[in-house]
Amino acid sequence: MLDQVVVIGAGIAGTRAAETLRQQGYEGELTIVGGERHAPYHRPPLSKKFLTGNVHRAGIDIAPQFDVDARVLRGASAVGLDVSARTVQLRDDGRDRSLRFDGLVIASGAVPRPWPGGPVPDGVMLLRTVEDCLAIRERLGTRPRIVVVGGGFIGAEVAATCRSLGLDVALIEKSVNPLATALGQEIAPCWATLHREHGVDLRVGVGVEEIVGNGHVKAVRLTDGSQVPADLVIVGLGVTPATEWLQDSGLRVDDGVVCDATGRAEGGTDVVAAGDVARWWHPLYERHLRTEHWEDAGRQGAAAARTLLAGPDRAQPHDEVPYFWSDQYDVKVQMLGVPTDYDAVQLVEGDPNRWEFVTAYGRGGHTIAVLGTIPNRVYAYRDAIKGRAEFPPRPPS
Repeated sequence: MLDQVVVIGAGIAGTRAAETLRQQGYEGELTIVGGERHAPYHRPPLSKKFLTGNVHRAGIDIAPQFDVDARVLRGASAVGLDVSARTVQLRDDGRDRSLRFDGLVIASGAVPRPWPGGPVPDGVMLLRTVEDCLAIRERLGTRPRIVVVGGGFIGAEVAATCRSLGLDVALIEKSVNPLATALGQEIAPCWATLHREHGVDLRVGVGVEEIVGNGHVKAVRLTDGSQVPADLVIVGLGVTPATEWLQDSGLRVDDGVVCDATGRAEGGTDVVAAGDVARWWHPLYERHLRTEHWEDAGRQGAAAARTLLAGPDRAQPHDEVPYFWSDQYDVKVQMLGVPTDYDAVQLVEGDPNRWEFVTAYGRGGHTIAVLGTIPNRVYAYRDAIKGRAEFPPRPPS
């Protein structure tokens, strides 16, 4: 019987976990620990409409579905976990404190990778929090020359957003194309073309040798010897799961908290994890996945709460097909499934030249993922992915 549940993390995974606990009838004590002082908010707009100023601050808050009746500690962070003693150590307003629990939800998220070259001049920034976004947005008002380092989703979206404001933008990516890791080498060139058509100075196959500046950034020197002028550098090198506080906890941590298919953390009792910090076993893909996607984090948070309430004998596997989307210019790309280790890719609908198409990914003769730019068309392929349909899949009627 649970009487004291602690949720570490007040993002979408922690919020959905807390809501689900109450929705499913949990009536005991509930404490939510959030590292930021803000109420929970949507992160996807930070690299898009909130960065442009088209959405105001209140417009990104997560609307509460109902009162979760919880004690909320904002600006507090977990610094340690003792699974055997069932206590979480916190740092709250500079003070150390300890919380007891008989159920724990780990949803501490992820942190952006800093620039690996040591100290940087002013004007080199990361984008992860609302404060980061507001600080960058303020600088955009001076119409700076922008260099974005890293062509993953954050970098590509920031580049697109800044170009939509008419700013000079260079995008630097070490791979041969932006989004190559997420979309694959066959599809990623479409997005390279998209950015170039919108005026981005896209540099691929090169890294950053040095960020140049004395006090304030002046340029970025690349590994090919060229130099790109810059007044503002936005670094998007991905994130790492926030697991430092779990050292010596007894939980299995390997690129995130390793969980079974129900979200139960390996090495713990009545401990679950969800969101960017968690690596769940996925029954469909028969591997552990840490997807770092907004929709998945929310669904995992809800599933983890149900697991906590059900107990180890009645918890149900979470086998939802992973999903993500990205808006760049007037193109929305949606991906249903995970194309990891695909061995075949094929256009199944539409015309890439008109940016209205669906492409499928296969492995071992089965369909494992579908990408589309036709709004919501990927959902029609959910059964094909869940049923391991023969590749390539037939377009649903």
